[in-house]
Amino acid sequence: MNSRAFRRSAVAVAAFSASAIVLAGCAGGGETPPADSDEPITLTIATFNDFGYTDELLQEYMDENPNITVEHTRAAESGDARANYFAKLGKGGLADIEGVEIDWFAEAMQYSDLLAEAPDSVKGRWLDWKEAAATDADGRLVGFGTDIGPQGICYRADLFAAAGLPTDPEGVAELFNGDWEAFLDVADEYKAATGKPMIDSANSVLQGIMNQLEYTYTEEDGAVIATENPEVANAYNLVAERAVPNSAYAGQWSDDWFASMAGGEFATMLCPGWMLGIIEGNAPDTADWNIADVFPNGGGNWGGSYLTVPADGENVEAALQLADWLTAPEQQMKAFANAGTFPSQTEALESPELADATNAYFQDAPVGQILTTRAEAVTVAPYKDASYFQYHQALQDAVTRVFDGLENQEASWNTWVAEVEAF
Repeated sequence: MNSRAFRRSAVAVAAFSASAIVLAGCAGGGETPPADSDEPITLTIATFNDFGYTDELLQEYMDENPNITVEHTRAAESGDARANYFAKLGKGGLADIEGVEIDWFAEAMQYSDLLAEAPDSVKGRWLDWKEAAATDADGRLVGFGTDIGPQGICYRADLFAAAGLPTDPEGVAELFNGDWEAFLDVADEYKAATGKPMIDSANSVLQGIMNQLEYTYTEEDGAVIATENPEVANAYNLVAERAVPNSAYAGQWSDDWFASMAGGEFATMLCPGWMLGIIEGNAPDTADWNIADVFPNGGGNWGGSYLTVPADGENVEAALQLADWLTAPEQQMKAFANAGTFPSQTEALESPELADATNAYFQDAPVGQILTTRAEAVTVAPYKDASYFQYHQALQDAVTRVFDGLENQEASWNTWVAEVEAF
């Protein structure tokens, strides 16, 4: 785990007081004492990146439930969490509550019988598609939706100024209002002016493109189309040819990548809401980050997670109640204030507090309005089955090999094809 990923600055991520939010009709787990409330219980929760679950937020729950102690651990990135999850699911050793990322959630749903069912009282609170993805063939809801990931573009205004590019959000939105080729044209221009890459990582561009495709590696009938899908080939070729030369890193989540948010090795990041807290946490003294209401080729959703409760845990009923509380609208808004994680509960999405939310770190940007607009721009929900993570990670590895000079574009693609055929 890289602790720098979770440093918090003194400035609140959003400039409104989330603790004052009251959403009518919301059910929170803290309203009902956990099972065996007279006995001390320690509940463990395991997440990754930054769900917005600060020590202060978890202390609120402990204050409401004095018999409960909550212990929270965070993996550096979702791949680490995935490896631990599937190594232990059904065998014991997982936390009472485990975070699951959307790219491998379908994989987890294969084992829905190993997960505890959410109470009927929480059903109907999420966006329909968010809840449907966590409901198994028997109608059991086994995942508590946390956030969704509508994306804008985060950028360093000082670095854009040095390159002769617009620096105000409206000008940047106009600059990037086009397709991926247009986005990469600007990256070429930036590099020509500064000699540096504009983009943080080549694989973030791959992720952005793939999340705009309805079908990528498989179809709903189980047919594997990965190596024959021209949209996948086009995405890979575009990234290998044009994003790789314009990116500071192949992928994200390395120590150097975290440090570069302050160091200025790159000037833009594709930004789902949850990335806002990561940027601020790792560059608290950098005064020039901003966000523009735009995304290449329209809109895209990156990420969004769930909380699951392993059915073999020692405190299943109490864990379900904590998961309920953490994902209730009030707490989703607090998490948004803490880390920019955009709510998936309908009451939170419809709240005036969200519409009015600003972000002091990002130049008082109206992040509530921007991310709501970005969410409305999402027109495709990619089909991601249980094999999605495996195929996608292998394609990211192909991009990394090109970036690192280990294989050329064609050879790395052929390596990926061989890997897919061997899965």
